[in-house]
Amino acid sequence: MIEKKHVDGEQKCEIVVYALSTCGWCRKTKAYLKDTGVAYDYIDVDRLEREDKQTVMKLLKEFHCDGSFPTTIINNQDVVIGYDVDRIKELLEQY
Repeated sequence: MIEKKHVDGEQKCEIVVYALSTCGWCRKTKAYLKDTGVAYDYIDVDRLEREDKQTVMKLLKEFHCDGSFPTTIINNQDVVIGYDVDRIKELLEQY
């Protein structure tokens, strides 16, 4: 099982950010979520072992992600690709 890192906050919904540890947009997305006070999990894909990376990339393809980061998945159904805080905010207001 791939280990997710957790950031505490209000548990409005399930949020998972797939990121790269060296990506500025990924850091900005995580900072935005933290600043809004919601709980979320994240995985720095570039820090995974090869087999786990392949598993994550396969999962992201199922969500029609083209391999861009960050990819934020909300409640295992809504997908935000890239740094799009307006879209994240819009989705979070639904919960």
